[in-house]
Amino acid sequence: MEPTYRGLGRCSCAFWLAVSFDIFGLLVLLIGVFADIFFYDFLIYAGAIIIFLSLVWWVFWYTGNIEVPPEELEDDVGLLKKERGIAGAVRRLSSRLSNSVRNSLRRNGAPPRGVARRAGTGLSTTHMRDAQQQPKPPPVVLTMGPLYEDMHTVSASVDTDIPVPHTATETSAI
Repeated sequence: MEPTYRGLGRCSCAFWLAVSFDIFGLLVLLIGVFADIFFYDFLIYAGAIIIFLSLVWWVFWYTGNIEVPPEELEDDVGLLKKERGIAGAVRRLSSRLSNSVRNSLRRNGAPPRGVARRAGTGLSTTHMRDAQQQPKPPPVVLTMGPLYEDMHTVSASVDTDIPVPHTATETSAI
């Protein structure tokens, strides 16, 4: 037996929070409008923001009190009845077909989910793995600023000094 809710419904806490935010926000806003203080604009904005934040509590209260009969929830929460005529038969056929295709792809060595296959290149997963394991060339380092004879740079990925040729592109002096 379901409990019966009267008056405010299930979410009375959210209702009272919304009402208190509205009252407090209105008080702060009215103090900012009618009081002769130097920070009146702050109070006006703060009151408006507090009243706006009360909308969150109003939405919680409203959505918490929506009542949906269980018959309408069957499709949404997995309470499907097994025998529902043509729709149930089509659903069972669809799930069987998708499960068989998924299982056959797993058996045939298809790439797992999330791994994209290169379209049109003809590379298999083993060739892609071999290409990924090859060492990468060191990064190209460009200097920013004036060139000096004793200037050298060290890349974070390379442990050796890379001499900067005098033909490097110069942007602007800092």
